[in-house]
Amino acid sequence: MKQVVIVRTDLKMSRGKLAVQVAHASLGAALEAMKAKPEWFGVWISEGQKKVVVKVFSEAELFKYVEEAERAGIPVAVVRDAGLTELPPGTTTAVGLGPAPNELLDRITGKLKLL
Repeated sequence: MKQVVIVRTDLKMSRGKLAVQVAHASLGAALEAMKAKPEWFGVWISEGQKKVVVKVFSEAELFKYVEEAERAGIPVAVVRDAGLTELPPGTTTAVGLGPAPNELLDRITGKLKLL
């Protein structure tokens, strides 16, 4: 089991901002999994909560992966910034997928480059 967080690089977020967006995506997706896929969540917790962070270059590309994950029944959390610091309110910054079986996530995100 693992979780994949996809981050937009076109926004040119600072390292601190990016770290916070990844944290929001990870926690949000974990909470979704806890409700929708408690068996996946439990295994992921017991295995050490593996996470992988990858990048995309646009909002359109990000939502392509959201749609694929939703079709596959993977828990998804879309992060939209509050707009208090670097970005306009509502800017989509990152997405958390899973936890879900490695093979299932790899079919969707396996070709994406690590951040």
